[in-house]
Amino acid sequence: MERLIFGDNQFFGINHMSEEKARQQAMQFAELPAVMDTLAAARDAGIKAFMCTTHDRIADVAEAMRQEPSAWSDFAFYPCMPYAHKYANAVTELGYFDALKKFLPQGGLIDATFRGGKAALTGDVTAIGELLIDAEMKPFKAIHTPIVFIQNVVTDLLLGLGYHEAFRVFADHLRRRYNAEAGFITMNLPKLLETLDRVGIENPIVCANVNKIGFRMSGGIDAYREATDRWPARVIAMSVYASGAIPPAEAIEWVLNERYVRSILFGASSARNINNTVDLVERFSRVKETLAA
Repeated sequence: MERLIFGDNQFFGINHMSEEKARQQAMQFAELPAVMDTLAAARDAGIKAFMCTTHDRIADVAEAMRQEPSAWSDFAFYPCMPYAHKYANAVTELGYFDALKKFLPQGGLIDATFRGGKAALTGDVTAIGELLIDAEMKPFKAIHTPIVFIQNVVTDLLLGLGYHEAFRVFADHLRRRYNAEAGFITMNLPKLLETLDRVGIENPIVCANVNKIGFRMSGGIDAYREATDRWPARVIAMSVYASGAIPPAEAIEWVLNERYVRSILFGASSARNINNTVDLVERFSRVKETLAA
């Protein structure tokens, strides 16, 4: 798992603190070349992993990278699924059958359709879940995807419903079919770690908000420390700047000293901001290593 992971929120106009900034970013990245230029800046800064939703536009990004394999050979995608809006939009635009054909893997259309039909008839929830995973992975054919995440909306819904075995189904299917590890995005890290341990997923990869002011950290900072002491995990810290509420240097210095944090997920709209974050991580990592020595 990479120490620094580049995120995609800025490409889709998502900002949790400022609607105006979100609007500006949506306009800035309205065309694919702007997205690719920013990803190239991240790659050139030494970042080798891109965590992204399975939004329709990400399929265009994956295709652009397939067209230039030598330029992106060391670059990995960490897909996050599902992106529910695309299913609703496809059914509205294409109808149920054509929407199904659009999302099912082409190479296994008959097999996938059979599995989906059988699952619907027998109520086989596991088969339905596996079919949906395969549909979401379709745009990433021939792309390196070592970790695949469940979006926090679904993760936390499954937690609330008590259908915890779904996490095991997700992890097992990814390992068997894609040789990938499962990752889980959540707004409730303490509850999720306890649940994953109960279903036999040890040392999981979990992405959650981790920042100095406890912004969107369910239970607070101390609860996260206590949970990771009890149930060890590889934690990816997101929203480390708390959507701009914490100065960058202060945010990075603090999060690097959280003993359970293995990686940092961040988004940026320019090469300058990308390089600033990389420089801060390198600087404070050196300080931490010096103090430890």
